[in-house]
Amino acid sequence: MRHLNAHRKLGRTSSHRKSLLRNLATSLIIHERLVTTLPKAKELRPFVERVITLGKRGDLHARRQAAAYFHAGNQNWNDGPRGQRPERTAGVAAVAKLFDVVAARFTERPGGYTRIIKLGKRKGDGAELALIELIGSEYKPAVESAE
Repeated sequence: MRHLNAHRKLGRTSSHRKSLLRNLATSLIIHERLVTTLPKAKELRPFVERVITLGKRGDLHARRQAAAYFHAGNQNWNDGPRGQRPERTAGVAAVAKLFDVVAARFTERPGGYTRIIKLGKRKGDGAELALIELIGSEYKPAVESAE
């Protein structure tokens, strides 16, 4: 019986699984869409929606809590050239984008910030693929001009 075993293991140890979800969450916030396997997408959805809810709060405590959902970055930035700060790493950039852009988009929405679209099976191993994206970042194809 699987009583009180709520999440998928995804064939990884707990630390590897946590790192995987952090990387996927970072990529999803930065790029606003992501193609991955269906079980990973289903596991990522509540992980990311919790972070976006923290982003909607917008205070310093929520920002520090949300930073725990991404990998840390810019730890030894004094090692670079004098007076120059290196580019933000993905985790720092994701927190900044979460609070500045993404949270502002969902201020009126009470939940359900992501969408999962099944894409079919992958050719190599037959794994079920899925597209997970933030609501409001739908694909907009280039409009062809009629001549």
